[in-house]
Amino acid sequence: MVDAQITFQPFELNPAMPAEGQNIVEHVAQKYGSTPEQSAANREMIRARAAELGFTMRGTDQSRIYNTFDAHRLLHWAEIEGHQAALKHALFDAYFTDQLDPSNHDVLVAAAEKAGLHPEAARHVLTTGEYAEEVRRTEQLWQSRGISAVPAIVIDDHYLISGGQPPEAFEQALRQIAAEAA
Repeated sequence: MVDAQITFQPFELNPAMPAEGQNIVEHVAQKYGSTPEQSAANREMIRARAAELGFTMRGTDQSRIYNTFDAHRLLHWAEIEGHQAALKHALFDAYFTDQLDPSNHDVLVAAAEKAGLHPEAARHVLTTGEYAEEVRRTEQLWQSRGISAVPAIVIDDHYLISGGQPPEAFEQALRQIAAEAA
């Protein structure tokens, strides 16, 4: 048995994303050179992998990518309050399942409330800019350590599992890490 403490760190894929976001197919074409067909196939692979784990992803060619900085500030606060994992799940539901805008403060406050956090306190964090400096510092730290994409799973500040891997890949990596530690 492995005792794990899981903490979500801030990482913005698109820190310069405008407030209105961008169409996902257009964004992926500009950023990675992907065709609409490649974009659709990639979303389907991710959707299928999520479904295997009981999570519903409803992305389409009309889905949008948004700036997530305020969501990361809220996640920082939620960690302090002991509700980070619950908020992360609520944010995933809002964006990936319900196709809501994770930069919209009303969406963020609703997710915070769903996660067991006080909605007025969440709105205070969002409207005051609280934790902005801490989140920027943490983003810079992980970038300085070579993290340039998500997901990036860091274990014991030493091992990195990068990319959306199937559960078996995580199991194999964790077994290998545990064997090395023993």
